[in-house]
Amino acid sequence: MKHFGTISRGIRTPIITAGDNLPQIVCDSLVAAVNEGNITINDHDVVCITEAVVGISQRNFATADQIAKDVQNHFGKDATIGLVFPILSRNRFSMLLRGISRGVKKIYIQLSYPGDEKGNKLVDEETFFDSNVNPYTDVFTEAEFKKIFPNTVHEFTGVDYIQYYKEICECECEIILANDPRAILKFADNVVVASIHTRHQNKKVLERSGAKKVIGLDEILTHSVDGSGYNEQFGLLGSNLLNDNGVKLFPRNCQELVDEVQKRLFDIFHKNVEVMVYGDGAFKDPQGGIWELADPVVSPAYTQGLVGTPNELKLKYLTTNDLTDLQGEELEAEVARRIKTKDKNLKGQMATQGTTPRQLTDLLGSLADLTSGSGDKGTPVILIQNYFQNWADR
Repeated sequence: MKHFGTISRGIRTPIITAGDNLPQIVCDSLVAAVNEGNITINDHDVVCITEAVVGISQRNFATADQIAKDVQNHFGKDATIGLVFPILSRNRFSMLLRGISRGVKKIYIQLSYPGDEKGNKLVDEETFFDSNVNPYTDVFTEAEFKKIFPNTVHEFTGVDYIQYYKEICECECEIILANDPRAILKFADNVVVASIHTRHQNKKVLERSGAKKVIGLDEILTHSVDGSGYNEQFGLLGSNLLNDNGVKLFPRNCQELVDEVQKRLFDIFHKNVEVMVYGDGAFKDPQGGIWELADPVVSPAYTQGLVGTPNELKLKYLTTNDLTDLQGEELEAEVARRIKTKDKNLKGQMATQGTTPRQLTDLLGSLADLTSGSGDKGTPVILIQNYFQNWADR
């Protein structure tokens, strides 16, 4: 198939439920698709499994009560806490807030503005810039913020998250708006940092600024509480709404899964297929300005062949700079030669400019996420082929 480059295919599976044998389902579904489509499996093809079905098959679930109990384990009963920089999401945060608030006496929620770290906006940028508000220093109560910005309804969801989060709380709740995490310390010295990708920085700032105790969402449910699911590394980060009283946590023991699936596929196809678990892709929506990565990582586990970053030459650079005196077969032969003899590490060389210096798993996970979608396509397994081939491999 010399005229095909990278191919990404969604593989349909049965509906995956708690306790299912996921490695068996993945392999059986891939075999069925390969036979149906007359597909040839090759070395370095990549099988991607969405984290959602991994967590479901593991029964990695937790209730709001179990979240509440672990919060009490950290802060004791009847605590007043600050909750800093939660993202604005019903799917990702509403049940976490319900559980956290159920475990304390009072909660101060500090929202960042004009939006959260993922780009969900409380206020559109034009309105915000016309306001003369200083986002680095200005701290607002809910009433003060609403006086300046009466409309804080999310453009796409139609939800006013300030009001929505207050309604969810099962304890006394006040909301402040500020972008300096230290602002919360005027209200509470026990703090839960709810941000995802800035959590380490925010925790460090608060600890240095005199907070009594600071934990992140990644420190809640790192072990089972009353039979709950858990995640040793990420806690509540990466969880999704499961039902009216619980969440599905980010999956655990994923390395064991990918290694087992890789071994089974070798036994079936006699090819070294790479395997990874993927969650949100690391891309940004240009219209809404929303960064899609609400999971702590794109891929929590992957086989050894997916370690590293691309090492690619930019064909446009070669053909418009170094090889302008060549045409036709002579040009093609020289391009192929340069690709085949390229350095193993092209970092810093001009011939790589414009290529993407990202982790292979982030690129592949983004491709898999876009292929599977988040709705009713029913393809939680993705087969990516020819990803590691180049123009010289024709």
